[in-house]
Amino acid sequence: QVQLVESGGGLVQAGGSLRLSCAASGRTLSSYHMGWFRQAPGKEREFVAAISWNGRSTYYADSVKGRITVSRDNAKNTVYLQIDSLKPEDTAVYYCAADQRTYYSRSSLSTADEYDYWGQGTQVTVSS
Repeated sequence: QVQLVESGGGLVQAGGSLRLSCAASGRTLSSYHMGWFRQAPGKEREFVAAISWNGRSTYYADSVKGRITVSRDNAKNTVYLQIDSLKPEDTAVYYCAADQRTYYSRSSLSTADEYDYWGQGTQVTVSS
């Protein structure tokens, strides 16, 4: 079993940048495909980005493509989410999640139910 802890959230002005981190413990992160999701107040959790276990495949939600980059450093057991040109509508709790299946696709990695482990989330608030 893997434990996930997100960090790096905070209050930023529109147009700014943040880099979120997701640190894993308990098992090596290279065993998992990783995803980032977010949930704004009163809204459902939505897919943001995902990366395959070896980093060779990345997927992004259309709403964030071009502003967000997902990456991983398996040696550091950490996954990152770089968010640039932040907008007020990016305000949400951001969660990282781990998928232990051997197969993957854009469809599977963009579906929250496919993930086996979740972090507690980190708050991102963007002021206008």
